[in-house]
Amino acid sequence: MMKHSDIKRLLRQSEGQFLERKSRYEIQKGKRRLRKAREVAKDVAETLCAFGNADGGTLLLGINDDGSLSGMDYPDDKIRVIRDAPKNLIRPFLKPEIQEVSYTGKRLLIFTVKWLPEVYQLTDGRYLLRIGDANMPFPAEQIEMLKKGKRKALFESHFEPTASLNDIDTELISESGLRIGLPEKPEDLLYRFRLLDYEDGRPKLKLAALLLFGKDPLRWHPRCGIDFIKYEGIERKVGRELNIIKRARIELPLTRLIDEAYKTISPHIKERQYRHDLFFVEQFEYPSFAWQEAIVNAIAHRDYNVQGLSIEVWMFDDRIEVRSPGLPPEPVTIERILRRERIHASRNPLIVRVLTELGHMRETGEGIPRMFEEMEKNGLYPPDFQIVANSVFSLTLKNQPMYSLDDMEWLKHFSSLHLNPNQRRMLIFGKAHSDSFTSRDYQKVCDLGIYEAGKEIKDMVRLGIIKLNKRGGRIYTLQSKEKWGTVEEPIEFIPLKQIIHKKGFLKNSDIQKALGVSRFKATKLAKRLVEIGLLRKEGKGKGSRYLAIKG
Repeated sequence: MMKHSDIKRLLRQSEGQFLERKSRYEIQKGKRRLRKAREVAKDVAETLCAFGNADGGTLLLGINDDGSLSGMDYPDDKIRVIRDAPKNLIRPFLKPEIQEVSYTGKRLLIFTVKWLPEVYQLTDGRYLLRIGDANMPFPAEQIEMLKKGKRKALFESHFEPTASLNDIDTELISESGLRIGLPEKPEDLLYRFRLLDYEDGRPKLKLAALLLFGKDPLRWHPRCGIDFIKYEGIERKVGRELNIIKRARIELPLTRLIDEAYKTISPHIKERQYRHDLFFVEQFEYPSFAWQEAIVNAIAHRDYNVQGLSIEVWMFDDRIEVRSPGLPPEPVTIERILRRERIHASRNPLIVRVLTELGHMRETGEGIPRMFEEMEKNGLYPPDFQIVANSVFSLTLKNQPMYSLDDMEWLKHFSSLHLNPNQRRMLIFGKAHSDSFTSRDYQKVCDLGIYEAGKEIKDMVRLGIIKLNKRGGRIYTLQSKEKWGTVEEPIEFIPLKQIIHKKGFLKNSDIQKALGVSRFKATKLAKRLVEIGLLRKEGKGKGSRYLAIKG
């Protein structure tokens, strides 16, 4: 049974991968409206379905968006509709733990879903997956991949028949409990995190418990630590030419392994000085977040079923490689990582839950996209991901800058515009090529198709930092800072604006009539106005129309 102290702690937490709060009210036109029980039931089903397809979680009903209590004062028959949501609106039948509690005089409903090997679907046909604080639609064609990944996640959950509570470092788990505001007995904490279960009243420990908090984790997994190897030069050599200059084997419970790995590797991350104006500025050769996130991900997501390999961190003069046993957990793929999708998959959901609670991991799906951002913000190449020998997932961070220091300083002028890496790269390209570039240049330099390149170029045009050089051309010129945020309006656009103001949209026939031109010329003009960011097209064929883009 959830205690008042548990509820108080959950009220202080932000919503995220493992926590969602819902109110019985909604705000409409500035006024609070009591929601119908079936609306709340639908929300319950969506969140529990998403939790069930991810790593589980807790849903609190009766909490307003501002954290105040609204309670769940519905009649008993309406409460039953809400309680039965997982049974009536999810397939297969999902069985959460449901509690009704009174907290400061308010009735609350609490649904708790543990990690489950099944994949769940709403009765309306949708699949949802919890990613961060959102219930995200999940493509039906990827369901088999998700099921396959969940089946593999069972390894950390298997019970070790010879293990007992004497194999747990009780001081370590008590410290961890205090760190997250849970001053409970070690056995109770293990049970709370589903690392322990009971059979005939006797505690049984899961492998995850022994890896996270075991006195001797190597007894249960011979290669659960990290090998750190520093090489001289930029390649590995063997035999007489062996070029290892530092080697450390780090073997600790996972909750201590992370900090110890940071402590071991950090002294080998060099600081570099460069001159800015009249001063010297120091900068690490790798952003701290990037290399540390690479290590955390390796520990959290490695395949512990592979017992002959450990995580390896190789450091060369020009790069760091973090090599993790096993392939990415389904449905994660290298292609999706490189597209910087926020994707969620946990091969080790019990381990991930504890590491997230302890603050070692960010909300699931956020770490790798931010790793890209940190590398590029520091002018470095983006992370590189590879599968090695069809059994090891390798992440490489290079320390060579993509841009010169002068280029980095120049790009700071555009920092408030939140450009993506491709757009920043093309600004540098344009600066080096008479302040201009073509659509074909963009496609070639950024390795994009014509559609993706065109979309990113249009965004830059709308921001006013580039303009189409001439009518009908594909040469884009960099604008001066004074013109950022503005788009030059062709004289033909003036009468068309009046039509848009009156009708709310523009048709091809409107352009023909207003300007006295043929359909072909009207189509060509409309296309140009879309390219320079004054209009956007909606619909296809005869049903297409053009809307003004608001600045």
